[in-house]
Amino acid sequence: MEITVRHGDSLSYYSQLFTISLPLIIDSNPKLHLDQLPIGQKIIIPGFMVKDYQIQQNDTISTIAQKQNLPLDGLYLVNPEINPDHLQTGQTIHIPQRITERVVQGKQNYDYRVLKKDLKRLQQIYPFIRVSAIGQSVLGREIPEVRIGNGDKKIHYNGSFHANEWITTAVLLTCLNDYLLSLTNQTPMGGVETPRLYTETSLSLVPMVNPDGVNLVLHGLPDNERWRTRVLELNQGSLDFTGWKANINGVDLNDQFPANWEGERARNQKQPGPRDYGGKKPLTEPEAIAMAELTRQRDFSKVLAFHTQGEEMYWGFENLEPPESETIVQEFSRVSGYAPVKNIESYAGYKDWFIQEWRRPGFTIELGNGVNPLPLEQFDKIQQQALGIFLAGLCM
Repeated sequence: MEITVRHGDSLSYYSQLFTISLPLIIDSNPKLHLDQLPIGQKIIIPGFMVKDYQIQQNDTISTIAQKQNLPLDGLYLVNPEINPDHLQTGQTIHIPQRITERVVQGKQNYDYRVLKKDLKRLQQIYPFIRVSAIGQSVLGREIPEVRIGNGDKKIHYNGSFHANEWITTAVLLTCLNDYLLSLTNQTPMGGVETPRLYTETSLSLVPMVNPDGVNLVLHGLPDNERWRTRVLELNQGSLDFTGWKANINGVDLNDQFPANWEGERARNQKQPGPRDYGGKKPLTEPEAIAMAELTRQRDFSKVLAFHTQGEEMYWGFENLEPPESETIVQEFSRVSGYAPVKNIESYAGYKDWFIQEWRRPGFTIELGNGVNPLPLEQFDKIQQQALGIFLAGLCM
């Protein structure tokens, strides 16, 4: 929501008037010079949108404010040209509307188009988040990263490394939406006061690492004839892609990292296909390269990779994980009911590489139970379980 600065206004006043914390307003206006607010300057207030209202007979600005449960000055700020003594029936004015409901509808086939649409909408309402591309997929789709907060504790979450685990993207975006609602409405989230999390943490979220694969699972063959032929061949001529985990090249992105990559290759597929082929060597695929470069740049304190399924959490790798990893995973278990598993016979994953290279906590979270892709009937339960982990990851 955009307002216009008047003589004597301040960001602190706007914070008090709209009950929005000052850091969120400051971060929503990154080009603003805080030492002075020029009269006529446009200021964005996060967590609000503007709706139109037609003046009814006998309306006054005061009665409209009362009916809409708004501070009177809030109406003046979004209607700088209004003359309260000359309201006319049928005249249209703007009403600030606090957003109190999710805009993300995660319980659907959550493809790349839906992701991009939801990220655009979230950016409009919550401009203190930053959305940018960390790279592109094989087919040229931008891989978005969401960043929120400016704290010293740098945390990273990601989803949909595997194509048929696309529900992880929907879960993460829904959790993010809940976090944004909590921040802008100043309401606890899972019993946690979130303003402290915003100031203490910097959260990086890559919700869909493998957009080409997700769209393949949900919509079938790509339009490009060359890719249609290639993918159909890799899938043994079948049009059923529900078992497809890989990227569009037939490379499993979570077998692409140089953490005992050779050991994983020895036990897995040797040719491209729907799953379990780690490529000719580590980090050949653009999606995996983008994730590796992001991780090197950001210096994360811990990472969580969300997968499905099994209601388990893997937290060790070759005994290189730090002691605090066990404390953290026990808290994840408490809030979700998921079982902590230190080691499994699996290598070359993103969290394996992170633990190996940084000796910091890394986790693979296996959401839900059943056969991938998990049915949407599980979404609400999975999202509630994931929400506890999402919060605990920020708190610890």
